[in-house]
Amino acid sequence: MLRGILFDMDGVLVDSEDFICKAAILMFKEKGLEVKSEDFAPFIGTGEDSYIGNVAKKYNFPLDISEAKNITYSIYAEIVDGKLQPLPGVFEFIRKAQKKGLKLAIATSADKIKMKINLRNIGLSEGVFAATVNGLEVKQKKPFPDIFQMAAHKIGFKPNECLVVEDAVSGVEAAKRAGAKCLALTTSFTKEELCKANWISNTLTDAPDQAINW
Repeated sequence: MLRGILFDMDGVLVDSEDFICKAAILMFKEKGLEVKSEDFAPFIGTGEDSYIGNVAKKYNFPLDISEAKNITYSIYAEIVDGKLQPLPGVFEFIRKAQKKGLKLAIATSADKIKMKINLRNIGLSEGVFAATVNGLEVKQKKPFPDIFQMAAHKIGFKPNECLVVEDAVSGVEAAKRAGAKCLALTTSFTKEELCKANWISNTLTDAPDQAINW
């Protein structure tokens, strides 16, 4: 029986992919390297260490990942100010889940600073969630199941009692490996790419009722 919902953040609660990509491109430019937006596509949903670090590896560009992330987040905070919006259906879906008495958690591969920037900008209180897990809390990021296992544990349930809401291929794989059911949103990848999910919808507005009724 469904008892909890574990939300990914970027591409699920907020449409931030273009902004973090722009911030990372500007960070690399500041350091003297021109990169392209498509360079980042394979690493969406895997956390900024991977997102930034793997692009640096592609170009054989030496990079202090900690410093690079700090610069990227600083740029990100500036460019999203007043521009981030919750994705369609987020607040309605959360209210529906709350009415059913389900516990909610965030399980994001992003660092804590980015999670806080996003929630603040879309007007979603951290207090809505019984627990949060960010990328700094797990060694193995998605597609490994660790983040969803930890999030389920934090809200007192087993992963197979939880629904994961994801938008990335790596996140769907992590959810399935954790033993959770998964609702995938096509905000970042196609239906074909997300085919391993139990349910697929364009946004939370048109999420099937079965996804939170089992």
